[in-house]
Amino acid sequence: MPELIAPTVRLHAAWLDARDDWGRGVHQDGSGIARAGDLDSADGFAQWVDELCAQEDPATPLPPGMVHSTYRWIVENDRVLGAIALRHELTESLLNFGGHIGYGVRPAERRRGLASWALGETLRVARKRGLDRVLITCRPANEASRRTIERAGGVFEDIRGIGNDRVRRYWIGLS
Repeated sequence: MPELIAPTVRLHAAWLDARDDWGRGVHQDGSGIARAGDLDSADGFAQWVDELCAQEDPATPLPPGMVHSTYRWIVENDRVLGAIALRHELTESLLNFGGHIGYGVRPAERRRGLASWALGETLRVARKRGLDRVLITCRPANEASRRTIERAGGVFEDIRGIGNDRVRRYWIGLS
């Protein structure tokens, strides 16, 4: 049975295995990896995990343009299957492209319902945080993510962006 857990250095090797399944240098939605440095070394990985966990605390100062976020890994039997992030508020960029929630499931674990399960759990967390609705986006060609969002109650608003950098935007009411 999968679980959502806070990022932890205990799963360094398992996280590296998941990263390699995606492919080195590949963006992983919901992981916070875009701002990461050296994740192969124990010290670099520990620093990144500490930064991810600190972003959940509203008292933690963040760089300009960043918002407080709750990061969780989708884990089963100490195997990292994916990640999901809940952004506590929206910047203009997040309003137009990123949304409140981002998630990704490693390629070898897709088509098991993990994204739907993790999204449902994260919507409960968002409700407890006092959000009355959340924005979720996906690429127009990502049919699996579109179906996941719509099954969770996502109501399509529009498509924004230019060329290949476009997203479908959905709102999910939480009240």
